[in-house]
Amino acid sequence: MEQTGKQDDLSARLSARIDDMRDALVAVTQDLIRIPTLNPPGENYAAICEYLEQRLKASGFETRLIRAEGAPGDSDRYPRWNIVARREGKRPGDCVHFNSHTDVVEVGHGWTCDPFGAELRDGRIYGRGACDMKGGLATSIIAAEAFLAECPDFAGAIEISGTADEESGGYGGVAYLAEQGFFDPARVQHVIIPEPLNKDRICLGHRGGWWAEIETKGEIAHGSMPFLGDCAVRHMGAVLDAFEETLFPAMAARWTEMPVVPDGARQSTMNINSIHGGQPEQPADYTGLPAHCVPDSCRIVIDRRFLIEENVDGVRAEITNLLDGLKSSRPDFDYELREINRVIPSMTDRDAPIVTTVDAAIRSVMGTEPAYVASPGSYDQKHIDRIGKLKNCIAYGPGVLELAHKPDEWIGVGDMVDSAKVMARTLQSLLAQ
Repeated sequence: MEQTGKQDDLSARLSARIDDMRDALVAVTQDLIRIPTLNPPGENYAAICEYLEQRLKASGFETRLIRAEGAPGDSDRYPRWNIVARREGKRPGDCVHFNSHTDVVEVGHGWTCDPFGAELRDGRIYGRGACDMKGGLATSIIAAEAFLAECPDFAGAIEISGTADEESGGYGGVAYLAEQGFFDPARVQHVIIPEPLNKDRICLGHRGGWWAEIETKGEIAHGSMPFLGDCAVRHMGAVLDAFEETLFPAMAARWTEMPVVPDGARQSTMNINSIHGGQPEQPADYTGLPAHCVPDSCRIVIDRRFLIEENVDGVRAEITNLLDGLKSSRPDFDYELREINRVIPSMTDRDAPIVTTVDAAIRSVMGTEPAYVASPGSYDQKHIDRIGKLKNCIAYGPGVLELAHKPDEWIGVGDMVDSAKVMARTLQSLLAQ
């Protein structure tokens, strides 16, 4: 009974301290948003790591800045910098690791505020990356700082990482760190990735992904005599027609038992990421007319998201069979298929220690039963799972998933405060017993 009373008292003190740190939480989030870490190409990774290093060293963390040399995208102009900060406890125990990516996607059009201004308005902080996922990163920092202040004699270790390139696959970030052993289960036992899946939901994993480029071939000729050439764009039109008539209906008929959100993502899906055929686009200041040519090449990039019930080789074969069917039935049809990347679905068991601990923390802090979900897109859990061989990993963090990558992206301050309390309560359960 006495131990229970002490734990209840610690829980109350943690929540009160986080309430007192609300302004600090806002300030850290704003500072992070104001560092424009656009990917591509991968700007200001060193700057944001240096900011995090200064902040975390002040809280007693030992920090390491790690460049993912040789990783895709890494160059002297755009080096892929990551930070791993660790605070050791007073006695042996588990390590709890909070991993957040520091990169953000392009701004896009339609903003009504400065994308990197981090404006605070009506309890929301606006900016590119506010939701995905600098708000989550700031939340984990404040949660850890509150816990350290109230429980300096904790067991085990706390780690916080800021990693590069999640928006382009994570190969210059978590994948590289996993290859270097940073997520070895002997070193780290619990991982929380504060992706914006809503403050009362636990994300167990994600769908798979298969990306490929398809090129149709033709023959160049004068545009006034197209019959002397072979239009690659028309061949690509046949590919798109086949997708519409055959592939999209087949994908729509498949359904997963994974709790993927939103509901539309419980089906197999595919996005035509880009299309280009014929002459390259000229610079904006070019005032001439296009040349008269039949295009001899047309390329599309496809982004195929598949279910845990599907097989990645079967996903590829489905596309290949469709293209081979066109090759046998359509005169002069020829193509090349180039795989760009593949990601296998990942799912953590509902009875995994980090899952049950965060579940209890959400119930305690918010008085609600958490929902269990899976992400429609992949995130860095894939590398922690497949490369690091660490299965005890979830995504949990503040933010509304549907705001990610949108104009006027925002994060709610109240949601961050509640999530910080859940994260601190999780640290209490795992490291303060």
